[in-house]
Amino acid sequence: MKEVKRYLESRIGTYAFFFEDLESGFSYGYNENVQMTAAGCMKLPISVSVLKYVEDGKIDFLDKIKIEEADKVYGTGILHEFDNREYTVFELLVAMLIQSDNTAANKLIDIVGIDRINDDIEAQGLKNTKLNRRTSDERAASNGIENITSALDLAKIWKHLFNSSFLNEKNSIMLMDILRRQQMKNKLALYIPDDLKYEISSKTGDKANVENDTALIHTHKGSFTFTVLSMGIPNSVYGTVTLAKCGKMMWDSIMNNF
Repeated sequence: MKEVKRYLESRIGTYAFFFEDLESGFSYGYNENVQMTAAGCMKLPISVSVLKYVEDGKIDFLDKIKIEEADKVYGTGILHEFDNREYTVFELLVAMLIQSDNTAANKLIDIVGIDRINDDIEAQGLKNTKLNRRTSDERAASNGIENITSALDLAKIWKHLFNSSFLNEKNSIMLMDILRRQQMKNKLALYIPDDLKYEISSKTGDKANVENDTALIHTHKGSFTFTVLSMGIPNSVYGTVTLAKCGKMMWDSIMNNF
């Protein structure tokens, strides 16, 4: 993984990455504890909290939640295109993860609560992650308030899911399965063979000058986590190309060295 570090050091912007072989425990990181803008990757810890809330009996997957006009926010997602209607909690969870839907994310944050989500983040041992605002709070964003995470913290979430050490086994497996269907496969997974791309659980994130991706990868070589976060990049294409090349180097290393 040293070649990934050398490559990122040559690129414009600030980067962090973390790789771990979940079976041997081998890991390698670069700026892995540096707090970075989470963008859409924040939806990964949010989803864990939603499932924990269900496990604790606070809500049910089939509970109906009304999406009104005032709830709709733009950016990623599709719920804002539909007429006002009810969705189940499970439908909102799937929309938030597969389409990175901001309307669904904000409604789930309101249901669980920011304080509860941050308590769950702390309970998982994530030291550099905090939900500071709803996903599309433009007023907070304009004042520099961002949701933050680190490459190591995102890897810890995948490890909890892999080991069923925070959620129960059923919900851990379900969440990993939903995230295999995450539609954005143009970053870390771009150069991975097409027949294997949808065996990868992942969550991307982006906003101005930020491109992120975090993944749990199952192969015949073993199970691995790989996360690359960026800030201060020139544009989205530059960041996407950078992450895709990191993913190619990571994949080649797994295939050749593990």
